[in-house]
Amino acid sequence: MKEFVLRTWKPEDAESLARAANNPHIARNLRNVFPNPYTLEDAIWFINDCLSNGGTLGNRASNDGISGEGKKQFNYAIEVDGKAAGGIGITVKEDVYEKSAELGYWLAKEHWRQGIMSRAVVKICKEAFETLDIVRIFAEPFADNAGSRGVLEKAGFTCEGTMRDGVYKNGEIHSYCMYSVLRGEMEI
Repeated sequence: MKEFVLRTWKPEDAESLARAANNPHIARNLRNVFPNPYTLEDAIWFINDCLSNGGTLGNRASNDGISGEGKKQFNYAIEVDGKAAGGIGITVKEDVYEKSAELGYWLAKEHWRQGIMSRAVVKICKEAFETLDIVRIFAEPFADNAGSRGVLEKAGFTCEGTMRDGVYKNGEIHSYCMYSVLRGEMEI
């Protein structure tokens, strides 16, 4: 299995982020907020946004004084072979959903099917359950995205159902699936 590191984004990641993310095969399975083409300017903006919002969970922020308390969103770089090759994040929801968090992730195509993403999902979910006052983490992959669905299933998520014709992407209607893992279902 290929080794990886989850870490805070760094300004010097911009070029490798733009290179890894600039792929229509990645963007086609993500929300429209993920640009395609993905430019260096997009990468710089994203990294700066992550850094200005803390970008780390409480116990990962060793010496920068950032606490997980009150945080609503965390984004990490997935580093492979010394370069940013993907991203993974957790967003705590609001209102009646405040005990739930949404998981999102992507990985450069050359690193697909190497066991990286399933292990990254487990790692960030365990840390989120340890750090945040949540009981559920969910993800919403497109129903035809077998790779992402497999990642979630390997990481211990359960498919709760399919939302038929629930998304509109690139001029087409797609169904998506609701996956979740509960605090008590993941060994912490």
